[in-house]
Amino acid sequence: GNGEKDAQILKFTRDGKFLMQVGRLGGNKGSNDLENFGRAAKIFVDAKTNEAYIADGYLNRRVAVIDADTGKMKRYWGAYGNRPEDGPLAAFNPDAPPSQQFRNPVHCADLSNDNLLYVCDRQGNRLQVFTPEGKFVKEQWYARRSLSEGSVWDIAFSKDPQQRYIFMADGRNQKVRIIDRQSLEELTSFGDGGRQPGQFFGVHSIAIDSKGNLYTTETYEGKRLQKFVYKGMGSVRKGNQGVVWPSRS
Repeated sequence: GNGEKDAQILKFTRDGKFLMQVGRLGGNKGSNDLENFGRAAKIFVDAKTNEAYIADGYLNRRVAVIDADTGKMKRYWGAYGNRPEDGPLAAFNPDAPPSQQFRNPVHCADLSNDNLLYVCDRQGNRLQVFTPEGKFVKEQWYARRSLSEGSVWDIAFSKDPQQRYIFMADGRNQKVRIIDRQSLEELTSFGDGGRQPGQFFGVHSIAIDSKGNLYTTETYEGKRLQKFVYKGMGSVRKGNQGVVWPSRS
C-alpha cells in the first residue's frame, strides 16, 4: 500500500527481520526534506556503493540517495538535475515546453550495469537518465499525448550483460514497451486492455528474473500478477504486437 502520510522507508533482512526505519509517519516536509520522504514509489540498492536510490515519490518530486546502512541523506535532485520545487505546476500539455520539474509520481529510479540512473516521470510521459551524482544525461517521451495517469510507470532491464533493452510498464495505455536502452527508441510493444491472460488493467510494476522471464503486476481493478516466459531473441515487428496470448499445453 501507499498511505496518505507515508514518509518512511523500512529496511528488513531477506527473512523479514526488521533492521531500520528512515523517516517517520506524517513527517514529510516536501521535496527538500533531508529526513523524510513523500510516499516513496520504488527503491534500488547499489551493492557496490551501499547506496539506496529512492523514487520519491507520490508527493515529492525528486530522486533521493541515502546510505543503505545509516539512512543518512547523501544527495537528491529533481528533473534535469534541478533543485526540486513543490509549487503548483501547470496542467500537462504535450505541446508545451517540457516541465523543469518532475510530475507526481516519480515512479522508478533504476541503476544500470554501466552506472546510469533511469527515472520514471510517470505523468510527464518521460524517462530521464542521470549519472549517479545527479547530472542529467538524456530523456525520451513515450505516448507523449497520454493524459491522466501518464505512460511511464516502471522499468526493468534485460538480463544480458549489456542490458540492451528496457521493458517499460505503461498502465495508462495497457501495454509493455520494449526500448533500445542506448537510443531510448521504442522497438515494439505488447498487450492491450482487458482481464484475460496477456491483457492488462493498469499494469503498474515490472520485474525480470535471472532467466529473463518478465513479471507484471496490475493496480486498480487488475489486482493480479502475470508471468511472461523468455523465449530467446528474434525479430519482431515494430508497433504494438497486440496481446501475447498464453500457448496451449
